[in-house]
Amino acid sequence: MTAGSTRLAARADLDAASRGTIRWRICALIFAAVVLSYVDRLVLSVLKPTLQARYGWTEQGYGDIVFWFQAAYGLAFLGFGRLIDRIGAKAGYLLAMSIWTVAHMAHALVTSTLGFTLVRIPLALGEAGTYPAALAAIADWFPKRERALAIGIFNAGANVGAIVTPLAVPALTLALGWQSAFLITGLFNIVWLVAWGVWYRRPRAHPTITRAELAYIESDPPIVQAPVPYLALLKMRQTWAYVLGRFLIDPVWWMFLFWLPDFFSKRYGVHLADFGPPLVAIYVIADVGSILGGLFSSRLLAAGWSTNRARKTAMLACALVVVPVAFATYVPMLWMAVALIGLACAGHQGFSSNLFAMPADLFPRWALGSVVGLGGFAGALGGMLMAKAAGWILQSIGSYAPIFAFCGVAYLLALAIFHLLNPRYRPVSAGQLHEAEA
Repeated sequence: MTAGSTRLAARADLDAASRGTIRWRICALIFAAVVLSYVDRLVLSVLKPTLQARYGWTEQGYGDIVFWFQAAYGLAFLGFGRLIDRIGAKAGYLLAMSIWTVAHMAHALVTSTLGFTLVRIPLALGEAGTYPAALAAIADWFPKRERALAIGIFNAGANVGAIVTPLAVPALTLALGWQSAFLITGLFNIVWLVAWGVWYRRPRAHPTITRAELAYIESDPPIVQAPVPYLALLKMRQTWAYVLGRFLIDPVWWMFLFWLPDFFSKRYGVHLADFGPPLVAIYVIADVGSILGGLFSSRLLAAGWSTNRARKTAMLACALVVVPVAFATYVPMLWMAVALIGLACAGHQGFSSNLFAMPADLFPRWALGSVVGLGGFAGALGGMLMAKAAGWILQSIGSYAPIFAFCGVAYLLALAIFHLLNPRYRPVSAGQLHEAEA
């Protein structure tokens, strides 16, 4: 393709995209769901130092709460991935958020680590549906060339949730008691459930979509639908590239989500009322990384780069941004640590935007939820191991240094394994899956 034809194709894409905005409104709804999901899972981490002091929790007790959340999340990810392949994004999201909303609000009824473990399990079961449903909806509504950008946008909701939580939770706790942090945040989920139920449709069934936007959404080549078992997917090198990538990088993100308030409290003496500014700064930086990571590869694709080269170049840049976080425990000032951790979170989110695009890039849409489910299970398994390791390290050594050292190298290791298993970024055909099934 010549430079002139590339520019004409890019302009045609832009013209088509400008004729409709329904897909971006769907993306905004998904973004809001991810925000709510992360608020609900992070309330406890912000309250951890307060509840630990009040109710006498041990480090390993808190580690067990995180461990069992991750265990339930990983197992449910497998189930939700398969379920969403069958029932679709609309019903899948309604079911998932209904389950986790009830469990989230039930946190107000318990005080012990055992009690929190018991209510965290159904919270995890529901929240496991967030990303399979979101990715299925993005696959329905966005062509390949926009997919990483759309994923980057809704994935930024994780950071917005992480920004809102340390601002809202201390204020609610100090004004109304810690239980209000769970009850009041849960009410927003109910509003979202109504909006999703009323607004979401598949593109061809949506009453307000334009012909131009529908044609743009359906511009990728059609695929033939057929069922596929997990065993057939596990015979694909592409599946393992995605699964092992999630296994290595997801624990880093979970560690930041569940332990950063505790790290700031222990290392720099930050109190509940003061968690907001450093955590907000970190996740604002992460938000920028999420969008830029997806935009970077999308721009490279628009410039005529291959999908293989564009995705991996963006992932390498993001992995390099994470490396300095290995030194976060050694810096003497809080805001130096905030800068290093913020860059790492930005790198994680940009890396994830491109890694999350891989199943939709390489697998038929009807297998997408199952592949994402396998990746989510692997990420949760890695998170379980991180939770146990972090609890043991903090209880016995009392330092975050070994944990941050792993975080610094995890993304380069993940990219190296991803490339070795998937060097040419070749799509998986329906025929290959049928052969693997035989």
